[in-house]
Amino acid sequence: MNKHENFAAEAAARRALPSRRWSPGETARQDMLIRYLGAVAAAAAAQARAEGQAPAEAAARPAPAAGPPPQPPPEAGIPLVRDVMDVPAASVPDDLPYREVARLLAREQVGAAPVVDAGDHVVGVVSESDLLAKVAFEASGHRVGRIGRLRERRLEGKARGETAADLMTSPAITVLPGATVAEAAWLAALSRLKRVPVTDREGRLVGVVRRNALLQALIRDDAGIRAEVEARIEACCPPGDREAVAVAVHDGIVELTGRMPPAGSARLVAEVENIADVVEVKNLLTAA
Repeated sequence: MNKHENFAAEAAARRALPSRRWSPGETARQDMLIRYLGAVAAAAAAQARAEGQAPAEAAARPAPAAGPPPQPPPEAGIPLVRDVMDVPAASVPDDLPYREVARLLAREQVGAAPVVDAGDHVVGVVSESDLLAKVAFEASGHRVGRIGRLRERRLEGKARGETAADLMTSPAITVLPGATVAEAAWLAALSRLKRVPVTDREGRLVGVVRRNALLQALIRDDAGIRAEVEARIEACCPPGDREAVAVAVHDGIVELTGRMPPAGSARLVAEVENIADVVEVKNLLTAA
């Protein structure tokens, strides 16, 4: 490697380093995010299979249209949106003046909120970004030019609005309370949302589900993972081998120790790797 290549490699390494000192819980948070991404990927793959598409094709689709599709009955024990959503949910009347919208967002300490009509139907979402864009556009004295004229006219029209209905993004992305947490996480990831309004089948607001709540519901603790690993051992290993295997789980990493025939060991490792929330399998089994 020449001097130039060395310099480039060192510069890339420096850019990859964190800009601040990591806190004690940083590694755990990163592990949690990786596990959450895995759960969302699994949900996306399941959605693609249900729709008869390849995962890559599903990921390339535009954001879902407003109004959640009907959901099939979930399996017993699967966490649902209704189990983790926030109730009541802060909302913004569609005729609320934009200054009052700003006060409401500040009071509720949220960056965005669903906009509802007189019947409490969700008609859009208004965010701090919408308010800032309005103020910035007005203050700039900007005039529509030839380039990007259509987009700029839309921005100008929106900036002249005075109420939540004028400024909101519409239609809103929503989810049903009976949807699974995995489906909601997939929807939030695809739509790049931190908070998703929850509506009944008539579109009325019943709650809001936060991405953090979805994360916590999707990621099982180590005890839950260990219980499923032990159940897999019970199901796929003959009685003589079960007692010879010990299981330890830490931050989603499964460690298998003990003695087992090579064929049984390979089968068990494959089974454990397929368990949701398992980050890695450390196979420390020795041949029986």
